[in-house]
Amino acid sequence: MERIPISGPSITEKEIQYVSDAVTRCWYGNANLYHEKFREAFAAYVGRKYAVPLPSCTSAIHLALSALGLGPGDEVIVPELTWIATAAPITYVGATPVFADVDDATWCLSADSLAERLTPQTKAVISVDLYGNVPDYDALLGVCRARGIALIEDAAEAIGSEYRGRRAGAMGEAGVFSFHGSKTLTTGEGGMLVTDSDDLFRRVSVLQDHGRPRGDRLFFNDEVAFKYKMSSMQAALGLAQLERIDDLVARKREIFEWYRRLLADIEGVSLNPEPPQTKNSYWMTTVVLDERFRLPKERLMEMLAAAGIDSRPFFYPLSSIPAYSAMGGEEVWRRKNQRAYRLSAQGVNLPSALNMTEDKARRVCEVLKDCLTRARNH
Repeated sequence: MERIPISGPSITEKEIQYVSDAVTRCWYGNANLYHEKFREAFAAYVGRKYAVPLPSCTSAIHLALSALGLGPGDEVIVPELTWIATAAPITYVGATPVFADVDDATWCLSADSLAERLTPQTKAVISVDLYGNVPDYDALLGVCRARGIALIEDAAEAIGSEYRGRRAGAMGEAGVFSFHGSKTLTTGEGGMLVTDSDDLFRRVSVLQDHGRPRGDRLFFNDEVAFKYKMSSMQAALGLAQLERIDDLVARKREIFEWYRRLLADIEGVSLNPEPPQTKNSYWMTTVVLDERFRLPKERLMEMLAAAGIDSRPFFYPLSSIPAYSAMGGEEVWRRKNQRAYRLSAQGVNLPSALNMTEDKARRVCEVLKDCLTRARNH
């Protein structure tokens, strides 16, 4: 029986042609041809003034924090439920991550919890558009603006999502994206930083290129900085994918709709939310089980794997993982961020690759229903 993968891209002849062209022509005077095309097209798609192609979303967050001047003694608030890549760059710049709870309506950063975590040392917030969901940005930005705090939108998982008619990545001082091979739009590895700020763009442009000021003589660096660049082949692949983005997002939403319909009759099963005036691009279809099933996510994943179905755990709360064991203790954060801990314990990402078919989704749901029946009977 064919194994069903958790994620993966859609690659067509367009991508092959663009990458082949980049390999053939993008040297010498044409070295930045696809970088410029991808940069301009991506900024226009998101609705931002500037876009900077980068090797990863992690590097984009690192550059944003560095360009904003964050450092030792500063605090940056992040939601509990996200991949460590959101929080790790806070440590890179010497600042301290502070974990906030999520809300049930979006699974994303709660504005109330954000307000509770603010201290005089808080200098920035990194919101996360989790699995394609988007938080209440009016509420989050209201808190940030009242205190003069920068907001970075981690839209790594949410290209194509929308909040009140604005595309994911268009909120806050900067938006950042991932183009990892698992993402809806991929360059294999890669990322993007977008912003409307002239100052932030100029600073990022210097920091990403070893601290070389624009227009200065070559190899006469003003400071020690970073090497964060994307290759021409990646930019070509990204441009081809971006030209297909509406179809890719539509496919993700179609996959989610299969799951929603096939699981509609199962009481105690919830899927990704899509509050009013938002559009969810459903990077990962995620199932959250009612606690009555008494089926830990790790056990459910084992049962699915035995049937040839790959899955992923809902992100573990950051404060619960060994990397952050020195941040005050899991039990302290568990009491503060109860919704995040509850959601994480009961959540599993279902196969959401762009090669999914309705028959594959049906097989996943049949196996999932069998797992839930066995758990209930046990």
